[in-house]
Amino acid sequence: MLTRKEFEAAQIRAAELIRASGLVIRSDEAAKIEVADFGLSRLSVEGAQILTWVATDRMAVKIIALTPGQTLPEHWHPRVGDDPGKEETIRVAAGILYCYMDGEPNLRMAAIPDGKENFYTVRHELMMKAGDQITLAPGAKHWFQAGPDGAVVYSFSTVARDILDRFTDPAIERITKIKE
Repeated sequence: MLTRKEFEAAQIRAAELIRASGLVIRSDEAAKIEVADFGLSRLSVEGAQILTWVATDRMAVKIIALTPGQTLPEHWHPRVGDDPGKEETIRVAAGILYCYMDGEPNLRMAAIPDGKENFYTVRHELMMKAGDQITLAPGAKHWFQAGPDGAVVYSFSTVARDILDRFTDPAIERITKIKE
């Protein structure tokens, strides 16, 4: 749970990161940045700030802003009926993004949040810089961590059903609660 003050401060910081990357966002868009603490109440460690630019029945375009060292927890996009799940392309706009997925474990740079070692199971590390991109298959477990200056990334995907994302950590709640 976040306080209203924490939520608004996170929106401002995310908008600053996005603008510093060279992307133009309007003030009304900045006010729509989703602040996801995943119900963990430790936003600077595990969380993400997400601006949805496009969300239709067929595709989604989002900007994800991660503050320095912030981790977007391990998750996957599950099958929904006949749909195999969201296919997502991540492209780095600014900063360094450490992307973790299935493959030979080579984790070097990430700091897995204390006490969460069992919930970050995919440990093949890919260091991504501005201009780098990767496409994640439906159902593929993945997680991200920002480098020392934070990271701003595009997320281009098939239809987004964020509320249906699955997380390895059973304590995660996808909807952020705000205490007024």
